[in-house]
Amino acid sequence: MRKSFVFNMAFQAKIKQTIRLATPIVVGQLGVMLMGLADTIQVGQMSTGAAESLGASGMAGSIFFTIAIVGLICMQIVAPMISKAEAEGDFSECGNLLRANIRVAILLSVVTMLLIGLAGMNYDLFQQTAANKALTLPYLALIAVSVLPTFLFSAFKSFTDGLQKTSVAMYITLAALIFNIIFNHIFINGSGPIPAMGLFGAGIATLLARIVMTVALAIYVFKIADFSKYLAKKHVHAESNVLEKTILKIGIPSGMQGFFEIATFGMAVVMMGWISVTAQAAHIVAINMASLTYMMATGIAAAGGILVGADIGERNRPGIFTSGNAALVLSILFMGFCALVFFFGKDILVRGYTQEASVIAIAVTLVVWGAIFQLFDGIQAVSLGLLRGLQDVNIPTGITIFSYWGIGIPLSYYIGIYEGVGAVGIWMGLTASLVCSSVLLSWRFYARAKTIDLEAMTVD
Repeated sequence: MRKSFVFNMAFQAKIKQTIRLATPIVVGQLGVMLMGLADTIQVGQMSTGAAESLGASGMAGSIFFTIAIVGLICMQIVAPMISKAEAEGDFSECGNLLRANIRVAILLSVVTMLLIGLAGMNYDLFQQTAANKALTLPYLALIAVSVLPTFLFSAFKSFTDGLQKTSVAMYITLAALIFNIIFNHIFINGSGPIPAMGLFGAGIATLLARIVMTVALAIYVFKIADFSKYLAKKHVHAESNVLEKTILKIGIPSGMQGFFEIATFGMAVVMMGWISVTAQAAHIVAINMASLTYMMATGIAAAGGILVGADIGERNRPGIFTSGNAALVLSILFMGFCALVFFFGKDILVRGYTQEASVIAIAVTLVVWGAIFQLFDGIQAVSLGLLRGLQDVNIPTGITIFSYWGIGIPLSYYIGIYEGVGAVGIWMGLTASLVCSSVLLSWRFYARAKTIDLEAMTVD
């Protein structure tokens, strides 16, 4: 009875701690999403060329995020490592990890910008119109430059998140959202001596907003006295660049997890286009709704990974299980609630996006499947976050590739295209991939948490 009571108290404490850490992360992610929404709305309100500019913006954004996601996730995996170092009392190692992450951010920025540039040089492969190309490439060039401040912001954010100060980046992101809206108005529509630049102006606004975010967070980290003990260079590694190598070794496979997931849903959009324009539009509506709830799951995943990192630093194996249980329970509860909202409110929700009867008819059916895969999507996202906290990435990456490209895409094609079931068939395949991924990744977390050598998880 006494043991059960202590366990319940510990579990409740972890639940509260996870919520406290996850909430600012989710709000910060919402701020980033709202930046994209602000760009879309403000570009869409242009008096001339709005439709063409929106299409170009969508193409550029798709290219940017598909390539940049690997680096973005690579930066994020440092947060659990910093949490672990602080729990061990090795404060200077936290600063070492920050400096190493900054160097990795610069390296990956260069690689990412080169890859985006290569995509731009071969833009004709996307078979878009000449007008689309003329608008997309200058805008793509600007947001490609913004990769550097974006990655550096992520490196600083991993530092503050790892120290469980997740609200810092949230406030800066929300402030940057306001700057972005103001910059958009000035550069898209023109103001005073500044001419109206349309979509290109939106690119300038995005670049400036991301620079503001990075500079603000860097100033906060380097100027606030609370961080001085972490930035002191007391812990020196025997091997040079060992932390950079560790970050890349763990981060690149983690980033590939995100890449294959994005690529899967991108392929689903392509297959919807094989069915009809209406099916493709309905898919965009339904997947947009699912993306909003998925954001909450990734916030819980990040918080869970940070707490698992702290448990490793404390050599607290029961704590690892408690942190994992708390994150997974929160995910199931939240995504379960969202599933009910999707199921019972599908008609109202879909009509909030479109009034096209043919699109609504398909989208409402897809949202039902979205309600089903909510739970599994949340479980797989949180399990990945927990596994990153354990620094276990290679097998989870293999699981992700198998689930999405070994099961999801083939099933989506077979049921939706080959058997002629249509849009619903594609979502059946996507649901199967998430079920597979959630089962295997959650199993992997508990199996790994049981056997991991806590004493060996150090970097010399």
